[in-house]
Amino acid sequence: MPVRRSAAPATESLPDEGDRDLDASPSSPESRAPSPDIARAFLLERFDDFLSLERGAAANTAEAYARDLARFATYARMKHVTGPRDATPRLLREYVYHLKDLGLAPTSIRRNVSAVRTYYRFLMAEGEVVQDPSERLETPKRWRTLPEVLTVSEVERLLQAPTLDDPLVFRDRALLELAYGAGLRVSEWITLGVRDVLLDEQLVRVFGKGSKERLVPIGRRAIGAVAVYLRELRPRLEHGAGKGALLLNARGTPMTRMGAWKILRKYVERAGITRRVTPHTLRHTFATHLLEGGADLRAVQDMLGHADIGTTQIYTHVDREYLRTVHKQYHPRA
Repeated sequence: MPVRRSAAPATESLPDEGDRDLDASPSSPESRAPSPDIARAFLLERFDDFLSLERGAAANTAEAYARDLARFATYARMKHVTGPRDATPRLLREYVYHLKDLGLAPTSIRRNVSAVRTYYRFLMAEGEVVQDPSERLETPKRWRTLPEVLTVSEVERLLQAPTLDDPLVFRDRALLELAYGAGLRVSEWITLGVRDVLLDEQLVRVFGKGSKERLVPIGRRAIGAVAVYLRELRPRLEHGAGKGALLLNARGTPMTRMGAWKILRKYVERAGITRRVTPHTLRHTFATHLLEGGADLRAVQDMLGHADIGTTQIYTHVDREYLRTVHKQYHPRA
């Protein structure tokens, strides 16, 4: 079949192919060769010709890319995608997590992502697609940048760290309970207003990125900590400069971002937690613990204030890692 000539699209360097067939899961349907109609619909032969004739790829590279794209095309068809034009960024994200669930090594997943990106750049150059859904596709390298998640035991130690010997104990307890209990960003800690805590309704009103409002449920411990702070301490801190902010510093002015960081660091050390903990660690921990408990992903998305559920799906990766660890530790045949 004649090959249409076009300017060769930019391609990515390929990871080592030493594990060529070790990443194929024999139990997954897409590990087998695609049917002829899938190969035609996804233009796999044309892409193979591009790699071999126009790019001049080495035999191992062309073979690996062909296998990776065959896997992707079969997976896409299983998800009722008829051709490359119908694939969405969300489908590609789910595909990457699917590869992770198959047990592929990060190097193999990176190669698969590289193959998909090169494939879509080829299709863009050929005029077969008008948008590249792989443009923002992340690789396992990005997954490792997630802050560490605290265990339930570590969270309990952290929340119990403020004691009555601390002059601002009631404020600090309220801060920590809200940060973990509502999954707040540090900017949201310090901008919460007194009127934003709806204790009777067991809700906190949060203004997130772009001043987007959301309502997040809070549990009885957070409600109790805030109620005690509002009754026992905040009236003594307020000297007219609080500007309606919930959390005030010792001078009676709204807490700053740096002040919030210092408070967290103080109690992390006191709780004997040796790993690095940031305000965002508590937010990640909030989301991960919800998912581990069986929470719906959409509900977690709403509570975190994510506009795109794809952002929230990163926590399913953390949760899968947790489940995989539990399985390895406790299953007799793991």
